[in-house]
Amino acid sequence: MVREDMDMANRNASRFSGSKKSKKNISRNDALLSNKTPFQVTEAYKTIRTNLLYSLGATGNQVVVVSSSAPGEGKSTTCANLAVTLAQTGVKVILIDADLRKPVQYKLFHCNNSQGLSKVLVGFSSLEECVKTEIAPNLDLLPSGPTPPNPAELLGSKNMRELLDLLRENYDYILIDTPPINVVTDALVLLNDKVDALLVGRHRQTSYESLGKAVESIQVTNTNLLGVVVTAVREESHGFGSYQYKSYSYEYGKTSR
Repeated sequence: MVREDMDMANRNASRFSGSKKSKKNISRNDALLSNKTPFQVTEAYKTIRTNLLYSLGATGNQVVVVSSSAPGEGKSTTCANLAVTLAQTGVKVILIDADLRKPVQYKLFHCNNSQGLSKVLVGFSSLEECVKTEIAPNLDLLPSGPTPPNPAELLGSKNMRELLDLLRENYDYILIDTPPINVVTDALVLLNDKVDALLVGRHRQTSYESLGKAVESIQVTNTNLLGVVVTAVREESHGFGSYQYKSYSYEYGKTSR
């Protein structure tokens, strides 16, 4: 397990993702690592990457499902930046946006979302038509595509399993951004012994209770949980506190409080 190391490393990274600046004043591009990113943030993600690679070496899996217990905990940004840092090692990586209800990756990388995973799974488009190649060095992106009426069924389908098998042959690592585990079942239907899981929690928002519930759900699938990345931890803060978060409903196209 790399939970403690990821927690410690992300204390620096969270200074970036948990800035005091209003989110309304921060462009999506600012969330991604770049040559303008503070040194300590970049190093924090590299530390997480190192721990992740060691853990994947132990399990022998190539696929990591990234999720959270509830919305707004930083899973999509964390998943994107981990994909970027993995690709920087020279390995071939693909990032899949499997949050078919509230996709974010196409916004982070400023690309078109009219073609994507949903169309591949129903056979409306080919994989080649939908993958955005080299959105960063050694990194490809498969965006979500249009929102379907049955996200969980598509992600749990035979077509999805066959797609992952095909991608395993062409990529060293596959990172999958998925909806929150405690809200919908989409992430859980992807989990099995060929897939590892990584949870993201937000300091002062994610409670031990909600995180524990997500962990239990993952354990039921017999999937290996690599660890927990805690976001928005101030540098002077210590540990992961138990705090209640506001309740959310997770719907197509919006999150309401």
